[in-house]
Amino acid sequence: MQPDRIECKAAFDVDDAGLVTGRAWDFSSPDRVGDVITPEAFAKAVPPLPMLFAHDQSQVVGSWTGIRAGADGLTVTGKLLVNDVARAAEVRAMLQTKAVSGLSVGFLTKKSAPRRGGGRTITDLDLVEISIVAVPAHPGARISQIKELTMTDVVTEGAVDTKAIEAITAKLTELETKADTTALAARLDKLEAKASRPAGDTRPEPSVERKAFAAYLRHGKEAPAEELKTLTVSSDPQGGYLAPAEMSTEFLRNLVEYSPIRALASVRSTGSPSVIYPTRTGITNAKWKGEGQAQEGSEPAFGQAEIAVKEVNTYVDISNQLIADSAGSVESEVNLALSEDFGAKEATAFVNGNGVLEPEGIMSHAGISFTANGHATNLSADALISLMYAMPATYRNAGTWAMNGTTLATIRKLKDGQGNYLWQPSYQAGQPESILGRPVVEFLDMPDVADGTFPILYGDFSGYRIVDRVGLSILVNPYLLATNGLTRYHATRRVGGRVLQPAKFRKLKMATS
Repeated sequence: MQPDRIECKAAFDVDDAGLVTGRAWDFSSPDRVGDVITPEAFAKAVPPLPMLFAHDQSQVVGSWTGIRAGADGLTVTGKLLVNDVARAAEVRAMLQTKAVSGLSVGFLTKKSAPRRGGGRTITDLDLVEISIVAVPAHPGARISQIKELTMTDVVTEGAVDTKAIEAITAKLTELETKADTTALAARLDKLEAKASRPAGDTRPEPSVERKAFAAYLRHGKEAPAEELKTLTVSSDPQGGYLAPAEMSTEFLRNLVEYSPIRALASVRSTGSPSVIYPTRTGITNAKWKGEGQAQEGSEPAFGQAEIAVKEVNTYVDISNQLIADSAGSVESEVNLALSEDFGAKEATAFVNGNGVLEPEGIMSHAGISFTANGHATNLSADALISLMYAMPATYRNAGTWAMNGTTLATIRKLKDGQGNYLWQPSYQAGQPESILGRPVVEFLDMPDVADGTFPILYGDFSGYRIVDRVGLSILVNPYLLATNGLTRYHATRRVGGRVLQPAKFRKLKMATS
């Protein structure tokens, strides 16, 4: 792995003007985040190195002139430039009062491997600085001694050793040309995560919820407790866990491919088995009256429209070998199969559902009026115009045409009295094709042109309401087919649908009247 980030690990001791000696790393135990650095990782560390305060490149307080990797840890010796750098004197005072007492190494990781339980084992690095810090990354990294500084090695004839200062400055300049330390630290987290994946994998780092869901799909209830705590428990009687946000988003995006009605209809969510909407089915009956004539009462009619939540479910058996060889992406395999199946079932139900075991489809609602084509098999351009203008103006101006691909192909060949095609292509990216100036979408589940069928629907699709109860609930059963080397995934989705305002729709019937 190429070095991309400065990492900071650490601890040490001081006295008055000072020679500082301490242990910058303890090889006997991991640090606070689980990282272990082996002694050979520091084999290329060569003094002098910058002595910084809190890894701040603007606070150079001295230099490290001695570095030794022994059995007990990385021992370092350095000099605080207390007579020449004001900040160095302040740091010495903080060390003497124990306000700070830690050492922290700043390095670029060149080679590492993940450790069981978290953290890494770092076997090669580029040591670029060692800082004095208040809280070291490694509890065992402490200053052990601060001695009187004779300044013999630092000051020659009253002048600071320029070679030592030049070496420190050169090292800091090299770091600054790479990038800001904070930015590099953020980048390395992502690069190290990518390095642990199979070659060529460019997927973004999954979230904590998605990692937990993947563990649940692989191990079921036997997944680690800390993983299961991250998941959302379904409230359905069969139990299980809801798919995390990333998976639910992808699932709905796949549904749009099969059921474009979701992109047009009014979609709501609920926590109940059904939703009841109050409706007004009639208006008041006001009348013109002359002077002295008594008023007459009128009563508007009201009713209720209930959308019952229906359930679609299935199960998928996946070989344990596939799960083991999927490099942690088994949830994608499950999602791919289920999204295609559930998407097709919902598309059919929203268009043609009978409302018994499945949602009520638009084409099944008895209250939607129709316009006769005038011929049993040949589509009429005039009939489309009549259908469109039979709608109330408010609904007509917000309407969309819906039909299957076969019918759309027939429509594209129709012309008006002046020889112009009724169908108009889209000349702007993102804009749909249109018929008579209104957009057209392709519903795969609409019937073909045939005697007595309703192949074309026009309307304002906000009049159709979809109610989602549960997004996607998956229950893993690794035991039922364990002897066959299979794991069963039970998938459930609960959703309802119904036409709430039939006046917003109108159908074309292939008939003479």
